[in-house]
Amino acid sequence: MTATPFTATILGSPRIGPNRELKRAVEKYWAGGCDRSELESVAATLRRDTWEALVAAGLDSVPVNTFSYYDHVLDTAVMVGALPSRVAGIEEELDRYFAAARGNDDVAPLEMTKWFDTNYHYIVPELGPDTRFALNAAKVLAELKEATALGVPARPVIVGPITFLALCKAVGGAGAPIGRLDELVAVYAELLGELADAGAAWVQLDEPALVTDILGDTAELAERTYTTLGRVTERPALFVATYFGELTDALPALARTPVEAVGVDLVAGGVSAVAAVPELAGKTLVAGVVDGRNVWRTNLQSALGTLATLLGLADHVAVSTSCSTLHVPYSLEVEDGLDADLRSWLAFGSEKVTEVVALARGINAGREAISADVAASNAAIASRRSDPRLTNGDVRARIASITASGTARGPAEARRAAQQKLLKLPVLPTTTIGSYPQTSAIRVARAELRSGTIDRAEYERRMKAEIAEVIRLQEDLGIDVLVHGEPERNDMVQYFAEQLDGFFATQNGWVQSYGSRCVRPPILYGDVARPKPMTVDWISYAQSLTDKPVKGMLTGPVTILAWSFVRDDQPLAQTAAQVALAIRDETVDLQAAGIAIIQVDEPALRELLPLRAKDKDAYLQWAVDAFRLSTSGVSDTTQIHTHLCYSEFGEIIGAIADLDADVTSIEAARSHMEVLNDLNAIGFSNSVGPGVYDIHSPRVPSVEEMVTSLREALQAVPAERLWVNPDCGLKTRKTDEVRASLRNMVAAAHEVRGAHGG
Repeated sequence: MTATPFTATILGSPRIGPNRELKRAVEKYWAGGCDRSELESVAATLRRDTWEALVAAGLDSVPVNTFSYYDHVLDTAVMVGALPSRVAGIEEELDRYFAAARGNDDVAPLEMTKWFDTNYHYIVPELGPDTRFALNAAKVLAELKEATALGVPARPVIVGPITFLALCKAVGGAGAPIGRLDELVAVYAELLGELADAGAAWVQLDEPALVTDILGDTAELAERTYTTLGRVTERPALFVATYFGELTDALPALARTPVEAVGVDLVAGGVSAVAAVPELAGKTLVAGVVDGRNVWRTNLQSALGTLATLLGLADHVAVSTSCSTLHVPYSLEVEDGLDADLRSWLAFGSEKVTEVVALARGINAGREAISADVAASNAAIASRRSDPRLTNGDVRARIASITASGTARGPAEARRAAQQKLLKLPVLPTTTIGSYPQTSAIRVARAELRSGTIDRAEYERRMKAEIAEVIRLQEDLGIDVLVHGEPERNDMVQYFAEQLDGFFATQNGWVQSYGSRCVRPPILYGDVARPKPMTVDWISYAQSLTDKPVKGMLTGPVTILAWSFVRDDQPLAQTAAQVALAIRDETVDLQAAGIAIIQVDEPALRELLPLRAKDKDAYLQWAVDAFRLSTSGVSDTTQIHTHLCYSEFGEIIGAIADLDADVTSIEAARSHMEVLNDLNAIGFSNSVGPGVYDIHSPRVPSVEEMVTSLREALQAVPAERLWVNPDCGLKTRKTDEVRASLRNMVAAAHEVRGAHGG
């Protein structure tokens, strides 16, 4: 248990590869294009390259076991023996793992939802009455051995027992997962012994649940858990890492336990809470002063001041990122489209490691040792403060004028009657959420446009051909409300960011969203304005091909913020209103072009919900205000849809109603329509489209499955307010899967419609 304190570290690192090598290898494995050994070779190379780069940068403690083929929470479920029994019959270990993550023809996957308030999705473990915890430490021990053999000062990272249980779902009548804490802690105690035997000097146990209100009295849970684990006689030194918020009562509780180190997020929280805990004397305090979630350069002078304040509070102070760098791109090095000023304001993953090392050198060797770094930091901050792109007076004045006059639409019932008179839709109308498969032809055309092989006119011709094909497909299937398929869009946020002032879209700023799904969040650095219409030509073309209504497809202001790296120099509410104004102008132009249905997606509404209850109402108020600002510029005859997915909706159910969308499509397949009861409990009376099948799984659901789902939905929602749709967009699926699934969905709708006079 005697371990040398470290001075510079990060809490975790990305695993997809700087050029998405893991994504390609995993998808190749799923498609049968490579065997397990080839996949493992790619993974081993990525791990080695990551560890060696961190050592070379100057970290003296390197996180390992942060690699994952799909998700680290799912990895933890494997480690403690908590995979569902329905995958137990799959003999090959890796295929069993992937079946739990994404399902197969015979097995439904586990649910998926957001990792705290980030855009990373984790797989939700299920705990039933028959779940029996049992240690399987093979993965963490293998990666520790691998790193140690390379001479890496390795520190295994594991989701802590409190957080793991907080993220689990009880099934089959089982009690609340946290009630099994003592049982799980015994498994972790066994794990500590195995890690000690394998030579681990330190182990990091991640407990972000302790900065939330998820579990109520986190102080008691923290003290009980880490007193027990701290008393294990043969173990590595324990580092309990917390992040995404400020520890309150749990910090002194942890300080009273025998753990050797505690990590605090000093980007999301302040120093005052730490200064009030005298029990930290004798421990290592791991200070998260470099933002692991956003891309702005650290103010080194300010961070050094914070660190100086901490030096007298603990025996040792180590410098760290505030959380894992999983949430930011790998490096600025490849971004050659940045102007010099904007580049100077930014720090991606590798640059954040450099900042951590510099700050550690500053507190250990003196400020003079990093005087050049501090000077560069100060110059960048001064440049950013004075840049004229950060303020647009016209935008700010328009927002003030519109909000002063109000953003309410007419009564929902009157809107519904007017819209039905115009649209003449059948009962249980069918639609899809927006995107259709991004085919190889689409990707080739996009690449050829970037390289200059084809010009803009040829690219648009090819995209229109794709749109025409998607319209034909939907008409052939008998879908009632069509979409254009979004072939021209690389991403539902980046597409808009590339056309709005105040944004910069990266070339290679990939981050993992879930599994093999990667996104490139744009950088929102200044005031937002829309120079010209963004979608009208594409949607109008699609509408010209059919007599059926085609939805205009837009991304909502909260989701654009959630899936971007957002400026940190003004309140989020102010930035959200600017994005909302741009979307509002687009809805008005779509309506003027004859588009009668407009969908403004807000899948990230739950994602930005603060982790503490005291902060939630203020967030939900400005989030709802932003949506209503973006959708209230059109007439009551224009039908406004929204879409929400892959979150636990209970906490925001009132806000969903307050959005006042005419139709809300919502993820419901993996959660078996649970959200409808929540909506009914608050008197939700607008139309709703609960997803009848899960698009994140490759399996094609049968007509019978979807009929069952619709009948379940009809127990909660009357037929005249029920829509039929998948859970989410179809971008990531293959065309043959989409065709078969949608054919079954339409057949299910017709079968159930027949029983309701349709």
